Amino acid sequence: MIEGLIMCAAIPFSLYFGGKDLIYILISVLITISAGLILWFNITRYRQQDIGRREGYLIVSIIWVIMSAFGALPFYLSGYIPHFTDAYFETISGFTTTGASILTDIEAIPKGLIFWRSLTHWIGGMGIIVLSIAILPFLGFGGQQMFWAEVPGPDKEKLTPRIAITARRLWGIYLIMTASMIILLMLGKMSFYDAICHSFG
Repeated sequence: MIEGLIMCAAIPFSLYFGGKDLIYILISVLITISAGLILWFNITRYRQQDIGRREGYLIVSIIWVIMSAFGALPFYLSGYIPHFTDAYFETISGFTTTGASILTDIEAIPKGLIFWRSLTHWIGGMGIIVLSIAILPFLGFGGQQMFWAEVPGPDKEKLTPRIAITARRLWGIYLIMTASMIILLMLGKMSFYDAICHSFG
């Protein structure tokens, strides 16, 4: 669900540049948010239950797999990356910031998709897990489950609020650094769109 909302950031660029990718981004957003809502309504009844170490590892693994699968939808549905495995590879490359790409001519794809590709790199730069931990407490879930194995003994309850606070502070610093980079690139006569994509990438 969160990824679907993040994906909406590509819509204004697709509208502004009049790309053919708009409908596919909208469909991808709809599919992603719908799947997130279905999952949300099915897991809310387990909100108060303790999640153990094994479940924490499983959650982390599933987040990577699922976010990459839904993140691949705009590329795949638009046909600019015709094979889902290639679209999945492109997206997981962004979320893991490995820098690998199957695209030989990135400029050939519409601006909205280029922005989404850059955004996956930006999210991956700080980490999907850190983003999740920063947001989960607002949704009624604790983020400590993802770090269960690394928390020593009886102090895990004390560490929980610090994890979420630290994650939010890291994202705040990350946003400031990104905004600074965008401004500096624009001062160097780069367009707003290109400055964003280069800063995110």
